[in-house]
Amino acid sequence: MRAAMLMAALWFAQARAQETQTTPTPILAQPGTAQQPPATQPAAAPVVRRTVPHPNATSSEPVVGPLTGAQTGPGSQAAGAQPVNRGGPVDTLHVQTRLVNVALNVVDAHGAPVGGLERQDFQVLEDGKPRPIAVFERESASPLSIVLAIDASETVLTSQRLEREAAKHFVRAILREQDELDLMEFADTVEELVPFTNQPKRVEAGLGEIREGDSTALYDAIYLASDQLAKTKADAGRRRVIVLITDGGDTAKHSRYTQAVEEAERAGAMIYSIIIVPIAADAGRNTGGEHALIQMSEDTGGKYYYVVDPKDLEPAFRHVSDDLRTQYLLGYYAPEQGGDSGFRRIKVKMADAALGEKYDLRYRSGYFADGK
Repeated sequence: MRAAMLMAALWFAQARAQETQTTPTPILAQPGTAQQPPATQPAAAPVVRRTVPHPNATSSEPVVGPLTGAQTGPGSQAAGAQPVNRGGPVDTLHVQTRLVNVALNVVDAHGAPVGGLERQDFQVLEDGKPRPIAVFERESASPLSIVLAIDASETVLTSQRLEREAAKHFVRAILREQDELDLMEFADTVEELVPFTNQPKRVEAGLGEIREGDSTALYDAIYLASDQLAKTKADAGRRRVIVLITDGGDTAKHSRYTQAVEEAERAGAMIYSIIIVPIAADAGRNTGGEHALIQMSEDTGGKYYYVVDPKDLEPAFRHVSDDLRTQYLLGYYAPEQGGDSGFRRIKVKMADAALGEKYDLRYRSGYFADGK
């Protein structure tokens, strides 16, 4: 009897020793996916690129949002991980709609902004079909993400002091706590001088770092600015804006017009073009480039301004600021259209035909269904 008890005690001790020495099986990432870090490990800081990427390059980074922070689809959990059941059946939420925000400017025959309009005053159509307006704001206070891109070629930087001062005043006037601004310069290449910030002093310091170049990588700048804006948060109807100071010429010949405007449309970015007209006669003007900028501004819901004298930069910036402060914000849920990823056209009109003849409406012409 004592021998049997001794054998049982020995067996129990060996089992306990083996249990405490067992090591967990390592979790392997699925092929083609990155292994997720532990929950307590801080996320890696974003990499700031200082030169424009090849326009045909694509990013493999997922777009993080309120519905993508915790994935539940296949391959989104580490192998062997089990969902936690707090009791009761586990339901799966499928989101089939997408909120499309449309920034809208309404002006009268004299170009003055028209305020006081209500949700019922507007109608929104997507590809010719009416969509109910789900979000409506007057004189929108929604956050702004702005890229200020300055042409640093010798044909534009004729009075650097006035240009910097005008840009400083614009930054001070436009930036609020909920806004952010990214500063870029472009000449032979495109460089990001200051990443997104809501601190005017950081932008002002970056304005002092602008260096003159020879070429003008205009479409590269629009492409990269749009790419940066596409990575910003889309919370609370955030509006994305590109403000360009340039003469409209593109001499770098890297990205093309079509690539630049498509990237802006995919990012939902409004382009405001401040077009610098050369002091020297018409022979120094690039009218083709100017017209391309005008068309791009109109297609994205932005606006363009001509500047002949550097002193006119300050009023031009003020017009941009006023334009952004007097916008309406309309939002509607886009219908699901299977795997369609093409361009969907937006039309906004006044519900009252008489007001439609009286007022001019400015907004983006559409969006890509697979946009960022």
